Amino acid sequence: MSNTIQIAVRTLVEHVYSSGSIDSRFRSQSTMLDGTRIHQKIQHTYQESDQKEVYLRAEIPFKDLLFTIDGRCDGLLCRDGEVTIDEIKSTSQPLENLGQEGIPVHWAQAIMYAYIYAKDHQLQEIFVQLTYVQVESDEKRYLKKCFTFEELEVFVHEVVENYYPYAKLLHDHRKERNESSKQLVFPFESYRAGQRKLAGGVYKTISEEKSLFVKAPTGIGKTISTFFPAVKAMGEGYLNRIFYLTAKTITRTTAEEAVGRMRSCGLFMKSVTITAKDKVCFKDETKCQKDYCEFADGYYDRINEAILDIVSNESCMNREVIENYSRKHTICPFEFSIDLAYVADAVICDYNYIFDPRVSLKRLFEEQKKSTLLLVDEAHNLVDRGREMFSASLNKDLFLQLKKEFKAFNKVIYDSANKINSWFISIKKNNGEQNEFTLEQLDEELIVLLTQFIEGAETFLQKETSPNLLELYFKVNAFLKIVDLLDDHYIIYVEKNKNDVTLKLFCIDPSKLLQKMGKGYRSKVFFSATLSPLSYYQDILGGKEEDYVLSIPSPFKEEQTDIFIKPLSTRYRDRERTKGPIASMIYSLVQNRPGNYLVFFPSYQYLLAIYEQFITEFPGAKTILQGAGMSEEEREAFLEEFKPNQTETLIGFAVLGGVFSEGVDLKGDRLNGVVVIGVGLPQLCFERNLIKDHFNNKEKSGYDYAYVFPGMNKVLQAGGRLIRSEEDHGTIVLVDDRFIHRQYQDLLPQEWLNFTVI
Repeated sequence: MSNTIQIAVRTLVEHVYSSGSIDSRFRSQSTMLDGTRIHQKIQHTYQESDQKEVYLRAEIPFKDLLFTIDGRCDGLLCRDGEVTIDEIKSTSQPLENLGQEGIPVHWAQAIMYAYIYAKDHQLQEIFVQLTYVQVESDEKRYLKKCFTFEELEVFVHEVVENYYPYAKLLHDHRKERNESSKQLVFPFESYRAGQRKLAGGVYKTISEEKSLFVKAPTGIGKTISTFFPAVKAMGEGYLNRIFYLTAKTITRTTAEEAVGRMRSCGLFMKSVTITAKDKVCFKDETKCQKDYCEFADGYYDRINEAILDIVSNESCMNREVIENYSRKHTICPFEFSIDLAYVADAVICDYNYIFDPRVSLKRLFEEQKKSTLLLVDEAHNLVDRGREMFSASLNKDLFLQLKKEFKAFNKVIYDSANKINSWFISIKKNNGEQNEFTLEQLDEELIVLLTQFIEGAETFLQKETSPNLLELYFKVNAFLKIVDLLDDHYIIYVEKNKNDVTLKLFCIDPSKLLQKMGKGYRSKVFFSATLSPLSYYQDILGGKEEDYVLSIPSPFKEEQTDIFIKPLSTRYRDRERTKGPIASMIYSLVQNRPGNYLVFFPSYQYLLAIYEQFITEFPGAKTILQGAGMSEEEREAFLEEFKPNQTETLIGFAVLGGVFSEGVDLKGDRLNGVVVIGVGLPQLCFERNLIKDHFNNKEKSGYDYAYVFPGMNKVLQAGGRLIRSEEDHGTIVLVDDRFIHRQYQDLLPQEWLNFTVI
């Protein structure tokens, strides 16, 4: 039936009963609980005849729509001839706050499950039980009712009837969207060389439910070449949602522009861009507490009307549009964008909303994932971002400070912080003079102490405020979540820095968890200009042998770029000796080939050393310097200096791997040359050496995995700023003697290999 609406039970009832939900994400931050531990604890008490996490699904026709409703009930209890649906809810609030009858939305969720099960098994009556658990005291409260099938049927009909107007709006839009996507033509006059091949590869990947790893050169138009076939696949019924994932704001803008261009060609598509909470928060401090923020207070009383309003009137729901509607309806713009992500056709957001287990969009259920595509832009960034998302650390100093703060204030917090501080002191003493060392496993005693700290902090924060305690509460919570993920893809290490001690759960190989978090989606497309070597990225990003791999040659001619290699050593020990020759080479280059140049350095310290040498020797040259911690306005001002057809040469000094070395599009004469100083190797450090040793032990090239591949990726990204179209011409100079060695040349693009050594 083409008029089918697929929806999860929880999503349905939260929409209809939103204003009364205790599950509101705007409870005090100190009471935001995962609930997994409580669920598992209750489920472990089930009898042998009981079942847990039971998948249930029903089709319910209403007017011109067919609702397919599904979900997993926490428990199915079969005892003494009775069948009971058990719904488990955890809370840090006193159980008496629930009232005598419990919370309507919880009953609604359980009753929906009861209806589906009773219908499937032709039961005339069934019991529904709400199991509430107070997390600190472990106190439990059971509310149980018996319902006839007729009562369940009436209730479910009312829920569906209330949801129908919203469902009808979405259904009619998606019908229009699919028809328009079928008619959509490529939104440019012609394909660039390589674009058609890329678009075809993406469409084939989607149609065959595969994953694809693509290396496609800078300037080819990767965003539209991946988005367009995805939209066409939508029209054919393969997809219902596209996530465009990226690490940088500038590439999110490119994705918005691609969708906008397709809209201008007749596509009906609703897109939402998720912006980080701290950037869109209307308040001076990002505190999601109803007594502080009017946009949080009563959010669920107003959200349904706000969603209907914006979905009825807008197609491009970017930051500005979302903020306008948020002020109109007095709701939090960040949470508004998260809710819109579940109804939009295309979601443009950071990697973490899919891959980070602590912040991912958890209401995207399995059936929805099966019709969802992940487009992972600049996928090379996902390696270190993956390590970051799946790692966690704690510092001794944080607990020492808290111990001092609460000494005469709260004995429970003081004792807890004191015990954890003592644990850090003990591990520091037991390892003598070592400043960095690994642990075979995490001490169980520490886990107990951290759990006790969480419980004490929650009790305190329900009544009092403490910014330091709240910050550490979240940090410990995040740490304990990562504890549950520990396996042979992790290294646990300790680092001493004067009196402080850091304990880190370091995800050394993110492949397994990236694969796990991406599981269930119809297709995933990982693409970048610098996904080289492809075998390395396929391995480290969780790819499988059966995944598709595609390498698109550059559409640009070799003669568009003059490549030079200056074989000077940029190794740390040689930098003082070679900084004069490097400065002279830069000046000679711009004298012979005037224009706008970007010179990239492997560190800010090295940048400053060469910069000072350069302006001392050549004071008349016009230069601009990347600053440390630049604001968005300062970054834009930096790029604005690169104007076309300037009469005076401009030299920009920037950091390799920084904000200007990727995602920046300086077309035409805005950029005439790029100089890359060094091969980009990450600084030698304990953590990088752990990566090297780990992959050596796996019989892979550990040094390449830890240093060479990440370093050369930065080089390729920086060089890729130069040629952005068929009309661009320019010069690339690679400064390092290692560039003339085979190991590094094998990682250079084919079009860079016709180089001249100077």
